[in-house]
Amino acid sequence: MQIVLIGAGKLATNLAHALRLAGHRLICVYSRTLESAQQLADKLDCPAVSDVSLLPAEADLFVFAVKDDALAMLVPQVVKGREEQLFVHTAGSMPMSVFQDSAHHYGVFYPMQTFSKERLVDFREIPVFIEGSDTATVDTLRLLAESISSRVCQLSTDERRYLHLAAVFACNFANHCYALSAALLERHGLSFDIMLPLIDETARKVHTLHPFDAQTGPAVRYDEQVIGSQMQLLADNPLVRDIYALLSRSIHEIHQSK
Repeated sequence: MQIVLIGAGKLATNLAHALRLAGHRLICVYSRTLESAQQLADKLDCPAVSDVSLLPAEADLFVFAVKDDALAMLVPQVVKGREEQLFVHTAGSMPMSVFQDSAHHYGVFYPMQTFSKERLVDFREIPVFIEGSDTATVDTLRLLAESISSRVCQLSTDERRYLHLAAVFACNFANHCYALSAALLERHGLSFDIMLPLIDETARKVHTLHPFDAQTGPAVRYDEQVIGSQMQLLADNPLVRDIYALLSRSIHEIHQSK
């Protein structure tokens, strides 16, 4: 397929490389800043633009990989004059209907993973969730998704919203806990890398155990002596202390309810 990429961030960078490896051709990269678009376009050997009016008039697919708050603004600008083309966005939390007032053929192409520009990931292991405005669009997106991933699933907007919410807990919030752990350690002259074996084993366990069964720590049994002592250590940081207290309560209440 010949594909135009709207966006040059973390997801766009990883997706573009996966598509190119699968034999697809990226024919243009757009970004709000030309420098950002050019950095990715140079790697893909295609033009870079920062002006929507300079985008190709036609392509097999236009892929929006931009921040959620930029999507609603960019869609009508990009679609204008290209209404018969096929458009998708890659956002987990945005509805497919963001296209319905502008485009005739549209959908969602959501790879559920955390991305970094510096670390390219293997798309074969990444689940890709698709949705389309019509059967032909779904079929096209399924073929595209299957060319880069071994895990492709059709999912409605409502289902994807809950999927994205679950991903926030499993990824973003978990990583924030890593950051809080690192800050605590660094304040006392300790390196975060001593936590890596613990983090790795915790992640490995949930491949074979339900997270409920893998849970350990003082909050499961609500050991008030340990919890109280640790909360005192956080007395100078009320926000983190409150996070600790809420998570401990949540863990205990979930285990009490089973």
